[in-house]
Amino acid sequence: MMIKKCIYIVLFSLVSCAVSAEVLLIERTQQQANQAVPKHGQNMQQVEQRFGAPLVRRAAVGEPPITRWEYADFVVYFEHNLVLNTVFKHVKNLPEQP
Repeated sequence: MMIKKCIYIVLFSLVSCAVSAEVLLIERTQQQANQAVPKHGQNMQQVEQRFGAPLVRRAAVGEPPITRWEYADFVVYFEHNLVLNTVFKHVKNLPEQP
């Protein structure tokens, strides 16, 4: 009987931790959805005017040429000089919740 009780306590603890982690990821995703980022189809000049100079500019590679600009929170991929996609950087340490 004591073993069953211990198993239930351990399982409950594990489920609680998993639920807590999911909430943090959902909140982070919602914050990213509200953040202004370059949109598909904008040109390089528009992106630089709105978001400033990137931290890193990677040279174009391939055909069609794909260029990558790295900002603090996201990376912008261009095909020729138009935004193809914007990707948020992976956050290793999520801020602690109160």
